[in-house]
Parts: sequence; C-alpha cells; structure tokens
Amino acid sequence: MSKQAKTLTAEELRRVLDYVATRKHSTRNRALVLTSVYSGCRVGELSSLTYTDVVDDEGKVRDEIRLKAENTKTKEARVVFVNAKLKKELQQYASTYKPANTELKFFYSQKRDSNGYNANTLTQFFHYLYKRAGIFGASSHSGRRTFITNLASKGVGVRVLMSLAGHRNISTTQAYIDVNDDMKRKAVELA
Repeated sequence: MSKQAKTLTAEELRRVLDYVATRKHSTRNRALVLTSVYSGCRVGELSSLTYTDVVDDEGKVRDEIRLKAENTKTKEARVVFVNAKLKKELQQYASTYKPANTELKFFYSQKRDSNGYNANTLTQFFHYLYKRAGIFGASSHSGRRTFITNLASKGVGVRVLMSLAGHRNISTTQAYIDVNDDMKRKAVELA
C-alpha cells in the first residue's frame, strides 16, 4: 500500500498560509488551500469548479456547491456544504476575481489562454506549494485527509464523514482518519 498524504496540523496549515501570503496570487492560493481543508474536495473536484458553481447571480458564495457526477471520482453527484469560515475565504477571493464568462473555472491559472487548472496541474501546484512552505509528505490529498481527520476528532460519525467525502465504503473513510495523540487524550478522558 502506498504512503498516505500527510494530515496537516494547525501549525503546518498556518505555515502554508503564511507562505502563500508572501507570493503572487495569494488570495487565490489561500482560497485553494482552505477549500481543500474545509471542504474535503478531491483535487479533480476543485479543478472542475466553475465560477457559477461557487458564486450565485448576485455575487454571493453559495451555501452548497453541487458537484456534477462527471466531476467526481465515483461518478455520483454530491453536495459540498460550505461552512462560514470557507464562505468568508471564497467571498474574499470572488471579490478579486470576476471573469466576464462565469462558466470559466473558479480557480484561474496564470497561463494565458487557459481555463484554469486541470487535476494534474493542480496536483503539481499543491506539491510545490507544500514543498516550498517546508511541509514534507504533504500532497494535493492532504487537505482532504485533514478535513476528514479534523471532523473525526470532533466526534463526527464515520457515516457522515463517508457522505461528506463522497466515499462508497466506510472502510475507505476510516483509512483517511489519522489518529493522533490529541484524539487519544480526548478518548481516555471519556472513560
């Protein structure tokens, strides 16, 4: 079995966001990282989002992002619920990026004549971002693992996690949960 992507600690996430703040396209990059961490979307799902998937006709970020079946790994449509923290981040990004054609990708790329990232280029983006921020072992899947692990550590049941992640099997979801010392400390206090 291949090694799983690193789950980010709060300190590592802060380090990545601090690094992003010093670079070009910082608002977009911050929104990308936090969408990964706060929504648990796969990189292919993130790269498929269009502006209208995320932002309504009045310029407000939606409470729910509807992923089309053709854009998910399981080929099943799913709803991504946008929490208040993520909504704030996405609204900030949307206020700086308003394409004339709202069917364009939500996360633009720097390349001219491009309609944003595809799954492969976004995977590379995350790889180099984490590497440059000094977070080793992290990948495009780290935000997703962090999302699932953080919710599990707060007591969210595995069936809810499975649905949020868009997994077909509970065993797949369970493999994403990174058990850490803090979770074990909280568990023994319940005894």
